[in-house]
Parts: sequence; C-alpha cells; structure tokens
Amino acid sequence: MAGENENEPLINVQEDSSERGTPPPPSLPAAQLPSIPTEGFPPPMGGPPPIMPGEQPPPYSAMPAGGMPMINCRVCQSMINLEGKLHQHVVKCSVCQEATPIKEAPVGKKYVRCPCNCLLICKATSRRIACPRQNCKRIITLNSPANLPLGTTVVSTFSGCRAVCGHCNETFTCPRSSCLVRCPYCRKVSSVGAAYARNRSLIYAIVGFLFLVAGVAVTVGTVVADASTGGIYFIWIGAYVVGLLNLIRAMYYATMKVSHLEGSQE
Repeated sequence: MAGENENEPLINVQEDSSERGTPPPPSLPAAQLPSIPTEGFPPPMGGPPPIMPGEQPPPYSAMPAGGMPMINCRVCQSMINLEGKLHQHVVKCSVCQEATPIKEAPVGKKYVRCPCNCLLICKATSRRIACPRQNCKRIITLNSPANLPLGTTVVSTFSGCRAVCGHCNETFTCPRSSCLVRCPYCRKVSSVGAAYARNRSLIYAIVGFLFLVAGVAVTVGTVVADASTGGIYFIWIGAYVVGLLNLIRAMYYATMKVSHLEGSQE
C-alpha cells in the first residue's frame, strides 16, 4: 500500500477541477498536444488571441494623435507638427510664419538667421550676405564656422545705420553714420552724409595746394643754382606730382555721390 501511495500523484486533476467548479480539460491525443502547455486556462474574453509558434505578429498600427512627431519653433517656441514633412529641410511655423530647420543644410550650404528672424541659406564659405526682405535689407557679417550642428543657425550681431544709396536709391546697412560705403546692389561707392565727402575734399585740396606752392618756391629758389645738381629736379617733380594727386583726390570727393541716412532730412 505504501508503494502504491507513493506512485500516485499528489493532486488529482479531477478532484482539483471539481473543487474549482470548472470542468477538467479534455484529454487530447499525444500527437495533437501543443508544444506549449496551456495549464487548462482559456484565453481571456475580449483580449487578443495568443500568438502560436510560427505565426506572424499583428500588423503595426500607428499611434493616435499623441504620438505625432513635433518640434519647437526656433523663433516663438510653438510646437510644429512634422507629420508628412519629414522629407523637407525646413518647416514653417503656423504661429509666427517663420522657418525652422529640421535637417542639416545641403552639402556646401549653411543656415543663417537674420536679426529680423528670416531664415536664410547660403554657401558655407560666405562671409557677408544680404537679407532679401524689403523691410530689412540688412547686410549680415558671418563670423561663425561653416560646420554647425543640426538645427543651429547663425544670428548676426552686426549693427549699424540704414542708408539710401545715392546711385540706385536702394536701402542697405552701413557700419557708421559717416563713412565711405559700397552699395551691395549697384557695387558703387558713395559717402554716407555730405559732411564726410566735403571734409575729405577740403583736406586733400589744402594738402595739394601746399605741395604745389612748395614746388613753385623750390623751383624759383633753385633756378639759378648749379645745373649740375641733378637731384634738385626730382624735388621739383615730386612736389608737383604730390600736389596734383591731392587735387585730383579732392575733386573725386567733391563730386562723389552722397547716400543719406534713412529718415534724415539732408
């Protein structure tokens, strides 16, 4: 009896099933038994069917609205939806209407953001560019390296005065309110403000007349000198040449076009 009791299972399946109130699992032939035991528990009602060996997983379904790719606008920090736009290099914010880069610039190019928030793309070797917006027209000096991380834009710290070109009447930015500038549109040189050109013209005219007077005085004072002194002729020629060059420079400034500061009454 002791040996028979030892060979019997500790828990009878039929008794255990009757205690639980559930019918015992049906007995299947050995060839039809699944490779993974189910332990007699049916799949939960309403849940997904179990994945049997050799079956493919269910098809992937996209996440609802909460899983859409988003990015912060670089100008106003608003959220921009990138759904359907991941193939683009830049996206436009619907709040501030400014562009934000989402990919690296093309090879040989770089992004530059003007102080007016306009996003520009230019050559990687560019050092100065002009903003195309009609209400800006700022000349931007680039001091940053060409290799920038993704999404990084260069913001120029260049500040100056806005002037109207005396040749083509275009508006551009100059570093100071009184200087010589070259218009980025017509590439011609003009004076910002009439005072700068007038003062330069006066200075060169005075210097030119002084050299001419000195040349005449040296000529008159040495005309009776020994003609064998050849160096005296170089002094005459030098004084006259320097005087004439200064007078020509004075005429250049006197006839130079003047670019007026924007809003000035000059």
